[in-house]
Amino acid sequence: MYLQIMEQIKQKVRAGDWPAGHPLPSIRELSVSTQVSVITVKRAYTELEMEGVIVTQPGRGSFVADVVDVQKTLLEAELEKHIASVINTGHVLGLSDGQIVALVKKALIGS
Repeated sequence: MYLQIMEQIKQKVRAGDWPAGHPLPSIRELSVSTQVSVITVKRAYTELEMEGVIVTQPGRGSFVADVVDVQKTLLEAELEKHIASVINTGHVLGLSDGQIVALVKKALIGS
């Protein structure tokens, strides 16, 4: 569940819905609205803070990190996941790295 919460928050940041400095719901508020335990939400917030996506200020709450490229960093991580998936699928199909690269180049030329 905490992974789903993390992904939903990252999606809002990636999409620009939650810009740098945007306050996140309190752990208790999010726990109630998502109907998951406070511990689960706290774990999601802790992981997001470790990844540099959010910052928590005691007594004030949690906010989207004021890192200039937090949105770009999240989008790059998303792209890397897709690329890894393409490579994995190619290997499952028995394609060599060269064949996978050729397919990617072909797709780039066609776009």
